[in-house]
Amino acid sequence: MSQQHQKRWIGYLLVIVGASFWGIGGTVSQWLFQHANIEVSWFVAVRLIISGLLLIMIAFMTQGVKVFVIWWDKRAAVQMIIYGIFGMLAVQYTFMSSISHGNAAVATLLQYLGPIFIIFYLVMTKVTKFGVKEALAILLALSGTYLLLTNGHLENLQVPKPAIIWGLLSALALAFYTVYPVRLLARWGSLNVVGWGMLIGGIALSFVHPPWHVILSDWTLQTHLLFWFAIIFGTMLAFWFYIDSLHYLFPHEAGLLGTIEPLTALLTSVIWLNVSFGVWQLLGIVFIILMVVVLSVVKK
Repeated sequence: MSQQHQKRWIGYLLVIVGASFWGIGGTVSQWLFQHANIEVSWFVAVRLIISGLLLIMIAFMTQGVKVFVIWWDKRAAVQMIIYGIFGMLAVQYTFMSSISHGNAAVATLLQYLGPIFIIFYLVMTKVTKFGVKEALAILLALSGTYLLLTNGHLENLQVPKPAIIWGLLSALALAFYTVYPVRLLARWGSLNVVGWGMLIGGIALSFVHPPWHVILSDWTLQTHLLFWFAIIFGTMLAFWFYIDSLHYLFPHEAGLLGTIEPLTALLTSVIWLNVSFGVWQLLGIVFIILMVVVLSVVKK
């Protein structure tokens, strides 16, 4: 096997493992909310602070003091704060709120509607034209969402309304999270931007729910283990592996393989937490994943 092929296989492994950690981390978070009664705002604040610090440490080990240079640029610093609060914090909080009111699989799939908001934005700002690919993606997304939420019967919602609202807000936040930091990422690198974004978002939420306001005496060993799994594997390693995979793969390849995330969230929710889905809901899941495939693979 050539060195180039070996590098690509490293990329495949990184994105598959990273996306799987994301999906499993969502299901683990669902268990923590519903069985350990952990509050969403506290969990998100702690999750972001710890994961952000760990990613910044990794960046420091590879880049040295360059990781702090971003704060010497006033414009970049302001953009970083905006991204941390309205991008990273918003997407994490809305996603976790959707999980707490529903389940990880549905929350993940609703968040995957983010690219549809991006399409609308790009068409409205005349960056791209509305074509067959965009129309097909929107049709698949709307059809899939309808089936996922109703199981084919509009009068009978299968998902709690708060979970739907938070899930759609999560998709909107994901669109901003994806579009806004393009220049930051190009200049400062993914590891720096994501790490600082997490830390800023976590600190901002700490003013609402301080991390030290928690009673650990009620936690079982299982709660401790699952909490740290959600932090280390479901957040820090998931982001790091996915970002690192882009050194070996094209973005559309990483995006396509990233569809493993909702599949792992679905499987772990069904097998571990006994979440059930109807036949039409499963078809809706297929449609939403096909939407991601269309946007990742099909070219104009």
